[in-house]
Amino acid sequence: MSNVVILGAGIAGFGASYQLNKAGVKPTIYDKRSHYGGHTSSHKFEQGFIFDEGPHISFTKIERIQEIFADSVKQEYETIDAYVDNYWNGHWVKHPAQCNLHGLPTEVNVDIITDFIHAQHNDYGPINHYEDWLKASYGDTFAENFPMKYGEKYHTVPASKMSTDWLGPRLYRPDLKEVIRGSLTNETPFVHYISHFRYPTNGGFVSYLDKFVSMADIETDHEVVEINPKIKEVSFANGKRREYDHLISSIPLPALIPLIVGAPDDVKEAASKLACSICVVVNIGIKRRDISKAHWSYFYDEDICFARVNFPHMLSSNNAAKEFGSIQAEVYFSDKYKPLQKKPDEVIPDVIRDLKKCGLLKEDDEIVFENAMYIPWANIIFDLDRESAVKTVHGYLDDIGIEYAGRYGEWAYIWTDESFISGERAAENCLKEIQSK
Repeated sequence: MSNVVILGAGIAGFGASYQLNKAGVKPTIYDKRSHYGGHTSSHKFEQGFIFDEGPHISFTKIERIQEIFADSVKQEYETIDAYVDNYWNGHWVKHPAQCNLHGLPTEVNVDIITDFIHAQHNDYGPINHYEDWLKASYGDTFAENFPMKYGEKYHTVPASKMSTDWLGPRLYRPDLKEVIRGSLTNETPFVHYISHFRYPTNGGFVSYLDKFVSMADIETDHEVVEINPKIKEVSFANGKRREYDHLISSIPLPALIPLIVGAPDDVKEAASKLACSICVVVNIGIKRRDISKAHWSYFYDEDICFARVNFPHMLSSNNAAKEFGSIQAEVYFSDKYKPLQKKPDEVIPDVIRDLKKCGLLKEDDEIVFENAMYIPWANIIFDLDRESAVKTVHGYLDDIGIEYAGRYGEWAYIWTDESFISGERAAENCLKEIQSK
């Protein structure tokens, strides 16, 4: 048995403990919160409402991960065909908007299609940032009115200050026939990268972690205050200390580096340049279920405070009592680009106002529950400082033997399954060291 310590009881930490457990190693996981789950936590409230910390679904196509998660909830999960839509200037259109323009004003469609054709037949020039990529891919009109607007709400930073190394399959690139067809009819193929997904029947998304709880000794209410890599010891705010042979961390890199004794100034400076959004998640419960046909919706208008809305009762009917529906809205801020200047609870009236503005809430709706969650680490911001800063920080952690995992350890735009696999990979690195000794 080797003394392996994992910092962070989120899905990456459990991915690491799962891999270690298969090799006969039972690690200890420490988390500063009073419960496990990390960013994949689910919270139960009065009147039967369950809200996750932002929208979480499992849409992995990796059969091994599908089977692991399904086994964790004893095969009790919902399989849902995704329907996603967009709200723009009073119009609802199917997602992705670039090939579902039907219903938008005629002149807007004409400008989008004209610019799209121009973009497809002309060399844009060097792609220096995300704005360049958007305009080269879709033309100016669509880029400026849709993804650039949404991106600044979601990432809190203009597209001209973002890189493109996070895109992956997230932005669909249609051909001209798809764009024209989608402008003439709403009967179009569904081409979003999430076609269907799974969600636990009971207990919210965190239930996917049930299987892994027994695979580690879990110590909650343990906030790390110092890591000494020379003597291999972690110190906690409650006064406890813990020696380790191997350490895996999913603590966000900007928070991790200042904890390490002897961290060089250039590494501290690099970590301070890494940006992450803050999310205020506003949860609303109403006495009505027929709120939307979409499972989630994107919002582009600058005068609507939230970037995205999802409906938890549509993921599992057990996320709300049978007569109630639930709405979850995401409002984004960041210390680096858009500081939060009010208390999280003060965002609730703004969200209710804008839900009424777009028609998801009716004036006579009975609101039976409202709540705001403050999420200090939400989405990695892929600004132009990120790439070099991450290389510096990761290089230092490699040198001192600290493994890193998950969205905030990798400092990458990765989903649930990828976070789990990231934890497995960090554990594999530890096991190779153990086996080599």
